[in-house]
Amino acid sequence: MNSTVKQKPYFRTALLGVVSIASYIALFTHSSVVMEYFIKGGLYAALPIATALYFSFVHGAFASGVLSLLGLTAKGH
Repeated sequence: MNSTVKQKPYFRTALLGVVSIASYIALFTHSSVVMEYFIKGGLYAALPIATALYFSFVHGAFASGVLSLLGLTAKGH
């Protein structure tokens, strides 16, 4: 009988929360610089997409960790 106990991701969730908050603070406090690069065109047009993907990943991973800590998991088949 293999009983594996999965530890709750306290540290990972806290770290992702800090990274998420710091990223939002950096984005909003430097919004003029961010917009300056976002509107340049050319290859810079990929920056808004990359930024959205970054925030989606970090915030999604943080939210997943919070749900896991609360004990909310997907039901297995």
